[in-house]
Amino acid sequence: MSAQGIQTGMSTIARQALLSIETLLPNVSATQCLAAEVAAQAQRGDVIALSGDLGSGKTTFARYFLSARGVEGEVPSPTFTLVQTYSVKPAAIWHFDLYRISTRDDALELGIEEAFADGISLIEWPDRLEDLLPSHRLDVDLSFVDSDEDARKAHLSGNDTWRKRLEAAGLGTLDRDRAKL
Repeated sequence: MSAQGIQTGMSTIARQALLSIETLLPNVSATQCLAAEVAAQAQRGDVIALSGDLGSGKTTFARYFLSARGVEGEVPSPTFTLVQTYSVKPAAIWHFDLYRISTRDDALELGIEEAFADGISLIEWPDRLEDLLPSHRLDVDLSFVDSDEDARKAHLSGNDTWRKRLEAAGLGTLDRDRAKL
């Protein structure tokens, strides 16, 4: 398990990742499956931080997450609007793409504090939030696999709450259930 440093004002606090799962997603169907599994565990107030290079599958993951939560029809990327909100039960889902924001304060203007309090937040480019990013989040880091243009590697990390939820759902065995990296 690794510790990540997050900035909080002038000090750095270590965020212990109690959940650490790495798995191979050999195709887009596997990404859809993982997104649906995470979506089934998400609750009001949850923050899911989606990281990875351009084209690594962050928006694809978000679309499948939203579909699994009952969002029907087209799910546009919030690249230009910066945020899309979906009214579904039991909590609205806020999908942020922060690639184009200049400062962390720009995120406040998008209603990110309301999203954190009352909704489920999917955040692409979460590093743009700096100290606004809650420590109780689930991090989903997607990366390319050199040997296969369709495959991605997913690394999930989070706190004890996420560990318990994902293990209860059988997701703590992802490494055994899918091709281990």
